[in-house]
Amino acid sequence: MYKRIVLKLSGEAISSGAGTFDNNIIADIVRQIKEVIKMGTQVTLVIGGGNFWRGRSANPEMDRTKADQIGMLATVMNAVYVMDFIRQQGGEARVLTPITIGTVTEQFSKELAEKYLAENKVLIFAAGIGHPFFSTDTVTALRACELNADAILFAKNIDGVYDKDPAKYPDAKKFGEIPCRDIVEKNLGVIDIAAANLCYEQKIPVVIFGLAEENGIVKAAKGEKIGTVVTV
Repeated sequence: MYKRIVLKLSGEAISSGAGTFDNNIIADIVRQIKEVIKMGTQVTLVIGGGNFWRGRSANPEMDRTKADQIGMLATVMNAVYVMDFIRQQGGEARVLTPITIGTVTEQFSKELAEKYLAENKVLIFAAGIGHPFFSTDTVTALRACELNADAILFAKNIDGVYDKDPAKYPDAKKFGEIPCRDIVEKNLGVIDIAAANLCYEQKIPVVIFGLAEENGIVKAAKGEKIGTVVTV
């Protein structure tokens, strides 16, 4: 069982295409997080912003920096929503960002994060690293490195890593385990290359699994066989 994890969720995962948020999905995620904390694991979260904003898809002529800034704000909205959902379910959470957003969030520091984790609060990291051109996968890996996390759990809409797109190729092969180096060298696209490099350099294992699997987050946090383990 891992002692400290960073759980990465996409914005689409908490919406399921059913509007901005799917409360049934979020409720199940929160239920599992509470169970994981009871097991003695400290939980941190990174949530993408794809349910609000998908880069320059709305306007291809838009400046990339401005588009990424909107994306950062989208992750803050998701983080605040999930934080309050955790409160409604009897838990405690805090949203930490690398930029100052008034009284909406708190500014990230390792010391503050360690304090809250010791108090069994769920931490939600939002607004990326505060700069454009970096994905939420990258900040997931960065926070895992800073906080000496035991593992990163990527809960996706696909149940692991395949040698090719299983939606297009029925003969696609799923890997039970794959070296992080292969993710980079074969450009498999399951996680951001910069994030994969960070995990490889800092020897942080990654588990990629399907969010739809029953109790998938709990199983992954326990270290059970699920999805694809990216070894370092």
